[in-house]
Amino acid sequence: FKGWTKNLLTLRQLAWTSGLAENWSNDGKLENEGFEVGMGVKVLNLKDFGWEVGASAGHYVNKITALPDNDKAFETEAYGATILSQVGTAAGVFYGYKTQGVYATQAEAEADGLYQVNDRDQREYFSAGDMRFVDKDNNGVIDENDRFIIGDPNPDVYGNIYTHLNWKNWSLNATMRYSLGNDVYNYQRSLLESGSRFHNQTTAMLSHWTAENQSTDIPRISYGDPMGNSRFSDRWIENGSYLRLSNVTLSYTIPITSTYLQGITLWGGAYNIFTLTRYLGTDPDCGVSGSTLLQGIDRGLLASSRSFALGVKINL
Repeated sequence: FKGWTKNLLTLRQLAWTSGLAENWSNDGKLENEGFEVGMGVKVLNLKDFGWEVGASAGHYVNKITALPDNDKAFETEAYGATILSQVGTAAGVFYGYKTQGVYATQAEAEADGLYQVNDRDQREYFSAGDMRFVDKDNNGVIDENDRFIIGDPNPDVYGNIYTHLNWKNWSLNATMRYSLGNDVYNYQRSLLESGSRFHNQTTAMLSHWTAENQSTDIPRISYGDPMGNSRFSDRWIENGSYLRLSNVTLSYTIPITSTYLQGITLWGGAYNIFTLTRYLGTDPDCGVSGSTLLQGIDRGLLASSRSFALGVKINL
């Protein structure tokens, strides 16, 4: 498939003489292309026993093709994250700093000589225990010009796997869903491992940097985080790939045939049974809302719980 969307709602900059900085306009365009394929196989098709398995896979790539005033990019802030909208890139990508671990010693930090400029126009040099941020433009200062696209919430491949078994009057159905290659911004972890406030923190903070030559990926704790160690960076971007057994249903049909009744089916189902993932949050399949720009942000909502159901179906 391939589709084009135009008249997307975006912000247009206004001339200073208008008295307003910007207004809404329908000048955005988006291009979306990809494929979806599915296959089912009847492994066994006997008189009293049948078994069918199948799977589907999908892949898509979206790309912003136009923005108002011929602008090449604009940024959207959400839960401490910066989402970049740029002509030629996918919608909803995360835009932040790249890290290369933590300075284990003061000598390492001084060898790099990186610094940031505070609001008083003073240099503040990174020291032992601080994050080692990538200096994109190699000018020695870490600022907004050193940001990269650090994650993409759009999966590389997604789909499901299913199986259906039937033996005489018994029937068993199971479905698994999967997603591969999608990135997730773990906002909750960015709060619970920032070390910058008096909030509760996770046990991972027990390994934060405290002394010279300590090898760790968690920087020193400093109230208020003056060096921005917990700023939006790839520290908080995780691989959200998962495989989830989403439902299993077992049913039994009582063969009753009469003028008014054509059978009774008893069934039981289990949903959201388990999820296999390396993601550290509660649910890798997350999003703040249905907005294209707010996908892949885990703001700490409760994940879909495991549930069970029983039912009776009467066929008239």
